[in-house]
Parts: sequence; C-alpha cells; structure tokens
Amino acid sequence: MVTISAEGKVTDVNTATEQVTGVYRDTLIGSDFADYFTDPDKARAGYQQVFSQSFVTDYPLAIRHLSGKVTDVLYNASLYHDGDGKVLGVFAAARDITERKKAEEIAQAASQYARSLIEASLDPLVTISAEGKVTDVNTATEQVTGVYRDTLIGSDFADYFTDPDKAREGYQRVFSQGFVTDYPLAIRHLSGKVTDVLYNAGLYHDGNGKVLGVFAAARDITERKQIEAELTRSNAELEQFAYAVSHDMRQPLRMVSSYLSLIEKALAGQLNEETQQCIDFAVNGAKRMDAMILSLLDYSRIGRVFVAKTSLSSKASLNEALAFLNPELSACGGKIKVTGDWPELVASRDELTRLLQNLIGNALKYHEENQAPQVDVHGAICAGSLRVEVRDRGIGIDPGQRDRLFKVFSRLQARSRFDGSGVGLALCRKIVEHHGGTIGVESEGEGQGCMFWFELPIVNTVNSA
Repeated sequence: MVTISAEGKVTDVNTATEQVTGVYRDTLIGSDFADYFTDPDKARAGYQQVFSQSFVTDYPLAIRHLSGKVTDVLYNASLYHDGDGKVLGVFAAARDITERKKAEEIAQAASQYARSLIEASLDPLVTISAEGKVTDVNTATEQVTGVYRDTLIGSDFADYFTDPDKAREGYQRVFSQGFVTDYPLAIRHLSGKVTDVLYNAGLYHDGNGKVLGVFAAARDITERKQIEAELTRSNAELEQFAYAVSHDMRQPLRMVSSYLSLIEKALAGQLNEETQQCIDFAVNGAKRMDAMILSLLDYSRIGRVFVAKTSLSSKASLNEALAFLNPELSACGGKIKVTGDWPELVASRDELTRLLQNLIGNALKYHEENQAPQVDVHGAICAGSLRVEVRDRGIGIDPGQRDRLFKVFSRLQARSRFDGSGVGLALCRKIVEHHGGTIGVESEGEGQGCMFWFELPIVNTVNSA
C-alpha cells in the first residue's frame, strides 16, 4: 500500500511495499512513485486516470525488485483528502497476481494445445449453442462443407445436412439423453458433393455446470459405405451362385441316381453281387454328393441370408432344437439332461436353434453301438454372455486332433462308422462367430467323452442387422 502526493512523490508505504521493491521506507518516501515499475509511463497514465475519474480498479502493472525480480500486480487506487476536502494525493493498494498469471498462462497453453489437436483432427468437429447456432468449427468442417469459418459461426447448424430435420432430431436427442453415438447423417458440400458421416455428440458446460450447448464430432464413412455396397453386390452374386449350385449341380446328381435306379429295376435278378455292389456305391456316392452340396449351401448362408437378430428366449430355442431331435433320441434310446440358466439374449433364432441342434445331435450320434448316449446340456450366465456346455460320454476326441474339428469337410471318424458331411461343426463355428462369440471343445482323449461349449453375448452388437 502506498500514498502518493499530487506531485507524484511517495508520501508513505507499508512493509509489503518495502518487500516487493527491495527498497527501505526512508528511501521510498520522497521518490518518484513511477520509478519502481517496469513501465513507468503506464504507471503515470494510471495515476492521471485516478485524478480524472477519482479512482481506478484492477489496473495492471509490474513492480521491479532491486534484484530484478518482477511481480505482476493489479492496483485499486482513489483520491484522498484533508479535513477540508482538499485533494492531497492518491492512495493505492496492489494485489499480487503472480500465481494467477501463471495459472492463466498454463490455461492458455492448454487451450492452445487443445486447439491444435482440434485443428489437426481429420474429423469435422463443431460446437453448437443451446439455440442451435454454430459457435466454433475446425478446418475439417470448413473442408467438408466448403464454407469458411466466419460464415459457419452463427449460422443454423442443420443447414449443412441433406436432411435438416433428422439433424435437428439428433441434436434434441443429445439434450434429452446427454449424448448420441454413431448417429448417421450426410453433409452437403457447396459443390453438391455429399459425405456420409456418423456423429458422436455430447453436452458441454461452463465452469458452474450450466449447459452451454453441444460438442459434436463426425467420422467420414464414405469408404465404409462403398465397401458395404460392394459387399451387398458380392452377396447378391454369391446368392445367385448358390442358387446355381443348388439347381444346376444337384439336377445331374438326381438324374444319375434316377437312371441308376431304373437300370437296377430293369436288371432285377440279372445282376451278380459285384455289379449290384457297384450300382449301390454309385447311388450312395451321388446321395453323399447331394448332401455335401446342401451342407455347403447351409454353411454359405450363415451371416449372409438370415432373419434379423431379435431379443429371444434361449430356452425356447433349446426346446425347439430338442423337438427336432426327438426322432434321433428315440432311435438311439439316449437321455438328455438340461440344467442351469437360460436367459433372454439378442440372436437369430434360426441360427441359435441350429447351433444347439447340431451340438446336441453330435453328442447323441458319436457313441459306441452298445452304449446308449447320455448328454448333459448346461446353460450359465458368464460375464455378460450365455455359456452353453454340451457334455457326452461318447467316443471322445484325440487332443491332438481338436484343431481340425471346426474346419469344413474335416472328419475324424471313418464314414463307414459314422455318416456325415463334415460341415456341421464348421457351421456351428460360423454361427457363433456371426454372433460375436467363441466356441471350443474339451476331451481327455478317445473313449473319454467330450464337452463342446460356446459363449454368446447376451446383448449382441456384432453384425446386428
């Protein structure tokens, strides 16, 4: 604190003034007050301002210590008078703002760093006021719209989309739920070019928590849309190919089987054992080829031609699979025991039923002739997933052969012992992967039975179309 005469001379100081200047009081008193500032002219200008308007508030100056150290301060000053009201000079008090200046510099540096990151982003970034007006953008936004920042700021944010109503709907959704993720929109450039994007947006606030508006970031998905279009085209071609396989390739096989049967009937009683066996081999071979074609068609359709995933009861799918397996169960005299939890989950009902039917059907099938199959099916909720275990007491699996199990046409048993196309487990793996899950098998060896398991997310986000 300091008092200064009308002539600009120091008339009194406190100890804090001695400390900040490094000058004793006796020396300070009578000296020119402006001598102790880094900018004496600015100090004098502030002093004159007090005389012209009677006071100054938060007047910024910097005091220089004799050692050279500089202290940033804000001055509040006013005139003081004698008992008759005569102006004697100025009374001034300074507040050290060194720490505040450091904090401001740090904040400014952080702001510049954040701004650099925003500008460096290849994704369009924008802030929108509570009234729906653009308040800030980055360079990527200018490029995708073809509009300069000065024009964008203050304009209606929805004006730059092909569907303004949908854009406003997404904006309101942010206010109602606090955020949106992967919200699809299309930005129109001044040239007419359209860019498909996915927006992620959330509310932003001031220091007191008041909502100021929305911060939104867009990810260009033009290339992804092109890939999706190409996949759609490719799937259409594959579907046409599958039809050709099912129709054009199976037709000759049916013809071979039919004519062999006609030959067999025409020569009934005239064929020796060896010739009859050759005809049987040919007919069975054509039938196996037809079954393999059908299995390949089923495998190719998983994830490509299917009913959309919906919320369903896993127990209902299990019961449906068991109903389909009733004839096999009756034929082999086996037993199936179901235990555990069977929750609701998001899945394709047809595919889940087929998955369960294949695994339980294999457990009924692969057993010794003199042994009725015993199958335990257990469901459990495990870390947000449905885990299903299908355990049997059948022929088991050589641990060294487990990697071959889930490959197409990979058979571990001779066809003469167990019939099959060699596609069933590969189809199971594909169904599980289509649902974002995992599948595996455990066995202590041949003759020790085995346990097939799979895990599917209860809330499925993979390929959810």
